[in-house]
Amino acid sequence: MGFLDKLKGVTSKAVDQHGDKISKGVSRAGDLIDKKTGGKYTDKIKKGEQKVDDSLDSLDGKNDDIR
Repeated sequence: MGFLDKLKGVTSKAVDQHGDKISKGVSRAGDLIDKKTGGKYTDKIKKGEQKVDDSLDSLDGKNDDIR
């Protein structure tokens, strides 16, 4: 088992246990950035948040990381 396989195992476990908290943190950060930019990049920020959520779901194999 290589380094990247071990890393994926560790991150998968962390996402499985704390995916909802990670997702909420990303959402809060996105909201803060959106506020600071005056809503100029709202659509791009939301797309980025969705990509993070999709990545979290693919890491733990579950569709449960809902904000």
